[in-house]
Amino acid sequence: MKMKKLLTAVTFCGVLLAPTVVQAETVKVDIPVIEKSMAVDNAGNEQVMWTFGGTIPGPLVRVKQGDVVDFTLINMKDNKQSHSMDFHAARVDVLDEFAAVSPGKSKGFQFRADYPGVFIYHCGADAMSEHIARGMYGVIIVDPKDGYSEAYPKPDREYVIVQGDLFKEGTSAGDITKNIGKQANLINGKVFHYDPVHDQNASLALESKPGERVRFYFINAQINDSVAFHPIAGIWDRVWDNGNAKNVSYGIQTYNVPPAHAVTLDLISPKDRPTNNALVDHQMKNALSGAITVLMNHEGANETYGRDGNLIIRD
Repeated sequence: MKMKKLLTAVTFCGVLLAPTVVQAETVKVDIPVIEKSMAVDNAGNEQVMWTFGGTIPGPLVRVKQGDVVDFTLINMKDNKQSHSMDFHAARVDVLDEFAAVSPGKSKGFQFRADYPGVFIYHCGADAMSEHIARGMYGVIIVDPKDGYSEAYPKPDREYVIVQGDLFKEGTSAGDITKNIGKQANLINGKVFHYDPVHDQNASLALESKPGERVRFYFINAQINDSVAFHPIAGIWDRVWDNGNAKNVSYGIQTYNVPPAHAVTLDLISPKDRPTNNALVDHQMKNALSGAITVLMNHEGANETYGRDGNLIIRD
């Protein structure tokens, strides 16, 4: 008899449990679609966004290679739009499992997570560019079935960073597709979310202790632009393309991440003193419009950040 474990966006506030807890062969994931006005910057300015689970990015789904994801999309009855779910970790039928769901309806399907790595999920309803740009994306991590190894060491902390677009309120779907009306970049749902250096309203930064191995699952949710991901004042110790432990590179300064792609990257700070890093999109048009994240490396680092399933730091 197969075991099942129910994991929902609502029950766990948008963050699913770490793989040390998720041991089921079948993992139940229910995600509601919620259209709502929400803050898109640290000053609290709001726009109407379309979300998975009420957050940007949506709930973090984490399973083990070979697990079966038993998924249900719930399009809340108060929504105005049809929505769908496209898991990049799934091999199914685009016309069946990924079909759009009308407001007040639900759709369920299953897939086996055959490939390890980190993958984006997003809405695929028409116009896909608008749905993604309005915040309809999230992350699924598929941990390798063999666990950690010399080539894929266990990290001290883990963080999820998702870079997305922010378009002016009222921008048409056609203009969004052409990148017309883009006004800023979002990091985990907000402009300069973790950057108190460039935004006086920012109250958060990512944290670690000196010398810790910090693992970043980086996802490019922009609809058109690639990301030149670089850790200022650091070097990526290792980079795994698509998050697959077999796709490893060493000592990388800048890694290019195309739209709808993801990578896993490790950063190790000097262990003999406190330091800071700025994780940036080295395409300056994006960095200086919101795509900068500060990592503070100090002995007083918050012990809960990047641990025990707390991979997406939310306000």
